[in-house]
Amino acid sequence: MKIIIKGGKVVDPANNINGDYDILVKDGIIEEVAKPGKIKADTTNAQEINAKGLHVFPGLVDAHCHLREPGFEYKEDIVSGTKSAAAGGFTSVACMPNTNPVIDNEAIVKYIINKAKKKGHANVFPIGAISKGMEGKELSNIGELKEAGVVAISDDGRPVVSSSLMKKAILYSGMFNIRVISHCEDLDIAEDGDVNEGEFSTRMGLIGIPAPAEEIMVSRELILSEYTGVPIHIAHISTELSVDLIRNAKRRGVKVTCETCPHYFSLTEEDVGEYNTNAKMNPPLRTQKDVEAIIAGIKDGTIDMIATDHAPQHKDEKNVEFGYAANGIVGFETALSVAIKYLVEPGHINMSDLARLMSEAPAKMLGINKGTLSVGADADITIIDSNKFVVVNVKKFISKSKNSPYDGFELKGLVSYTILGGKIYVY
Repeated sequence: MKIIIKGGKVVDPANNINGDYDILVKDGIIEEVAKPGKIKADTTNAQEINAKGLHVFPGLVDAHCHLREPGFEYKEDIVSGTKSAAAGGFTSVACMPNTNPVIDNEAIVKYIINKAKKKGHANVFPIGAISKGMEGKELSNIGELKEAGVVAISDDGRPVVSSSLMKKAILYSGMFNIRVISHCEDLDIAEDGDVNEGEFSTRMGLIGIPAPAEEIMVSRELILSEYTGVPIHIAHISTELSVDLIRNAKRRGVKVTCETCPHYFSLTEEDVGEYNTNAKMNPPLRTQKDVEAIIAGIKDGTIDMIATDHAPQHKDEKNVEFGYAANGIVGFETALSVAIKYLVEPGHINMSDLARLMSEAPAKMLGINKGTLSVGADADITIIDSNKFVVVNVKKFISKSKNSPYDGFELKGLVSYTILGGKIYVY
């Protein structure tokens, strides 16, 4: 089967491409990329996609999501989650291990990989647990997990409290050439809080989570990475000081990468409004000053990538008093549009930067052969109408869960086509 994508604005930072090109796909592989009308290979019987006026990206890669299977299929499963991912332009996703049972052994890893290959609508790369059962007591068998197919290790959703255990995890990750993805939270200071600590939490009568709950653990991970010489990845950073700490560490040569999420550069604690539990997450939404710092970190390269932290929750887990509501929001189907509206449209970054942040960089951090439109690469491609406005309607989400704070928001940018290994999804 052949596909020819004609006349699109092709953006491929890995190959320094940013201009009008045609792309020929044959049997799920990119065969040729050439200036419009200059494809040399035979295009007879090729299915044509007219991409004029559209941006053509390498398939988006999400380095941090929750598919909930096994164990929590009432919230999401591999099929519904990858359908939702594809609708948002993601062709590859890395799923966190806080399932039931936890992804801490070979059998669970292979179950997820095999299920995704048979029934998934995106490439799925499991992330294994740092500790057995995510209990923070004993390291998982990291070598076994790597051999089974995990691309990183994390106890995301829970911090690794023991500094000794984290040091060992970092050292082992270096041995097996995979990355530790750290959920940075000091539980002693966080104290089961609900929202960012400050004037807003006081006014709302909610328990606050101080910014240092994140920043103290970010500092620890940077120190351990520098001490061991092993790279580390910091998940979902949300505060001004976290950005500054990572910026300074990079200047010293620390091998750190980090991510933020769309909600941390587009929303503030005030978006919780009148106790909107769909705006409750961990880390919590912060202040406008923090949002500005996150944007500055994206602009200057301190923040390496954007991840969704897609965290579906059942409506019954959100439709409760704020203090009892589960953390997390769904993110696959809004991430790209939020980034275009709040980063690209104001001129903070351009579309090439966005392709790097949402495709090339996460693929590189995970060590997967994705995030590029190179000849010979899998034909994982996202085609975007970056000028189209869309009003978010959670009732139309493909995800099983609808817990999004963006319901009713007017965003900009819409996925027109997602191509996965040559299979076309039209939106």
